[in-house]
Amino acid sequence: MKTIGYAAHSADAKLVPYHFERRELRPNDVAIDIQFCGVCHSDLHTVNGDWGPQPYPLVPGHEIVGVVSAAGPEVTAYKEGDRVAVGCMVDSCQECDQCHQHEEQYCRNGMTPTYGAPDRISGEITQGGYSRHIVVREELVLRIPDNLDLSRSAPILCAGITTFSPLRTWDVGEGTRVGVIGLGGLGHMAVKLATAMGAEVTVISRSTKKEAEAKASGARGILASTDRQAMQAAANAFDLIIDTVPVKHDLTSTRRYWMSMARW
Repeated sequence: MKTIGYAAHSADAKLVPYHFERRELRPNDVAIDIQFCGVCHSDLHTVNGDWGPQPYPLVPGHEIVGVVSAAGPEVTAYKEGDRVAVGCMVDSCQECDQCHQHEEQYCRNGMTPTYGAPDRISGEITQGGYSRHIVVREELVLRIPDNLDLSRSAPILCAGITTFSPLRTWDVGEGTRVGVIGLGGLGHMAVKLATAMGAEVTVISRSTKKEAEAKASGARGILASTDRQAMQAAANAFDLIIDTVPVKHDLTSTRRYWMSMARW
């Protein structure tokens, strides 16, 4: 399948239009016309070579939403016209214990990332969602509910699942007290998801500058980590803390006051 995307041709190059071929449908594949793709900072790190050498030219993008254009003969879950999504994986062995537990990211034989990795069968380099089309194994395709706006769905495929996973793992629900460190892309998502689950949410930040923004997202307010008295008063105030800060930072003050929390 001929398609076009935006690719980086080297670590210091800008993304430019790139014509390439998607693989032909295998029996268990789904072909998708991409409608929207989120921009994650991981895409920038990857194409810039921050995480090591890459197989350029490289089309990034792993927050993909679109519509099924075709399905292989063995596909049972999707049909043409279905609204679907794809995250950071496009294949796994589907045979190991991890895959059987729906933990394909821990596939014993190695999962296949959405871009920048050899295809499990052909060996060709996978290319991501900054393009018009993509072909993905059925098991790694997700359904988008009809009442969800496609144009707003893409971040759920990365920032969404990144914050939803710990909230679900720790059984966050009505009455759970959740602290969210940082109010960036993941922080906003964590606040909204935890609030939707019924939790009482507080954002933990260096200052209260984003308090109005935090409250607009569903938090009850901000706890300033630089305010020693406020931090002391908040000892044992949370059942769960989600740290969304993407760079190394000092956790000493936070840990000092919450070492006795049940779920650190």
